[in-house]
Amino acid sequence: MNKIVRLVSFLLPAVCLCLPRAADACTNVIVGKAASADGSVICTYNCDTFGYSGWLTSSPAGAHAPGEKIAIRNFWHPGEIRGYVDQVPYTYSVVGYMNEKQLTILETTFGGRKELVNPEGVLGYDNVMQLALQRCSSAREAILEMGRLMNEYGYCDGGETFSVCDKDEAWMMELIGKGPGRKGAVWVAVRIPDDCMTAHANHSRIRRFPLNKPQECLYSPDVISFAREMGYFDGKDRDFSFRDAYCPLEFVNMRLCEPRVWSVFRHHTDPAYMDSFLPYLDGRFDVCDELPLWIRPDKPVTLQDVMTDMRDHFEGTPLDMTADVSAGPWSSPYRPRAKGFTSGGKKYFRERPVSTQQAGFSVVAQMRSWLPDPVGGVYWFNCDEPSAIAYVPVYCCLREIPEAFQAEHNRNGEFDERGAFWMCNWVANMVYPRWSAMSGDLVAARQELEAEFQGMQADVEKTAAALTPEERAAYLKGVSFACTEKMMTRWKALAHQLIVKYNDQPGSWDQPFYDAVVRETGDRYLVPGP
Repeated sequence: MNKIVRLVSFLLPAVCLCLPRAADACTNVIVGKAASADGSVICTYNCDTFGYSGWLTSSPAGAHAPGEKIAIRNFWHPGEIRGYVDQVPYTYSVVGYMNEKQLTILETTFGGRKELVNPEGVLGYDNVMQLALQRCSSAREAILEMGRLMNEYGYCDGGETFSVCDKDEAWMMELIGKGPGRKGAVWVAVRIPDDCMTAHANHSRIRRFPLNKPQECLYSPDVISFAREMGYFDGKDRDFSFRDAYCPLEFVNMRLCEPRVWSVFRHHTDPAYMDSFLPYLDGRFDVCDELPLWIRPDKPVTLQDVMTDMRDHFEGTPLDMTADVSAGPWSSPYRPRAKGFTSGGKKYFRERPVSTQQAGFSVVAQMRSWLPDPVGGVYWFNCDEPSAIAYVPVYCCLREIPEAFQAEHNRNGEFDERGAFWMCNWVANMVYPRWSAMSGDLVAARQELEAEFQGMQADVEKTAAALTPEERAAYLKGVSFACTEKMMTRWKALAHQLIVKYNDQPGSWDQPFYDAVVRETGDRYLVPGP
């Protein structure tokens, strides 16, 4: 029998998925179908890694021969094969992290107990996500398949939180390995109520969960017994907390991660209620030691609302990054790469917002049960961080990638005007240091494009519904490509506009910075006289 050995094709850039990332990297938001304004299930992903350039790839559907296997390679050493996974008879097509059935799987890393990493495992979290997307048509099916794959082939990464969503259900799944010499992982997945929303941002979020209620919660059979075996838990099953067992609470890890969830929630419910959790963010765990796992938003959540969530810098909150001297002369919400600094022999941290300059790409995935899958699944995507981009609609039936999102034009360290990552970074890096002066022009361009792209969706859906499957695929490809090209043209014009309009730094600093200069320098710059 002739066996075919194939390398796993990465759905999104492998460097994003395989880089060892700090515990303050990515952010996901999840919205249930009864919480959204139009009945969509929505989930999001800011993929944040310093030194990473984002792009988009796709994986075709296909039938596979008996005995075919997939080679799982070490990213840093491509010649090193970690192991092989049995292929299935048929795999679905995938664009980004959404497959042709509208199933979407996104992630953030929480790390957890370091002793539970098993370097001998075959599968990393990226492989687990990819394989599930290629094989599964629903969130429940994907959760069980991810657990099965890890048990059969071993898991080699640290703790992960996944958003696993389809056109009907939204789930949060958390998992961690079992350490050297032990295959598999322990995991739990909870269904987000349809009328609720949640978020996760590199910190374990699931504590106690319902037992023996498979409509609400799925989990590995040994998720509690393994914790007992390892000495992480000794109470009654009903009191078991996944977070407390596998990711013990520490101030720094919490402080760089949980405020992002808190701020997203604050957009959608009573701010005074969310501010009651500030003692937790301040490390006063004796007063409060968790955020709600989910909230019921005070009004239906729109697609644009969620895009706004992904652009958050804590504006208008006690953590506002534009409101102190570290924001600089133009009240910038951005900070240099270092997560913290020292002064007077003491250690200090920097705020870590949802939207941050190290993002390689950002996604808002929209899944709609009342439309045919090729139309219902929209992968709103762009390279770079969400405050500096306009989200472009990419349909889940896409089999080719627009030129601007292709890897060859978005290589790290190689500027290319044809690449969305570099075009968006060109604009962003002009605006970052002079935020209050220049960001209005960026926001105007962003709003212009997103209003147009979202406004055209009803007509696109109506037209697509009347077409044959082949015609529909070609039509939606044309829409996705045209929107991408329009975004690139607008962003190049914006870059030219900014360099001309703000040449040689016209205007003045923001008043708070002038006041800070006077406090620091005293009368050095004082003009004598009345």
